[in-house]
Amino acid sequence: MEFDVNTLRAFVTVLSLITFIGILAWAFSKKNSADFDAAARLPFDQD
Repeated sequence: MEFDVNTLRAFVTVLSLITFIGILAWAFSKKNSADFDAAARLPFDQD
């Protein structure tokens, strides 16, 4: 297999897409919902 700059660009594009989908899955995970809700309330919990 010949490795050139276009192959590298394709690899980086696919890797970036996978990373983006992983971040979306993490952000919208039901498991993290309670932590995000608590963080969203922090500015209003000040004395």
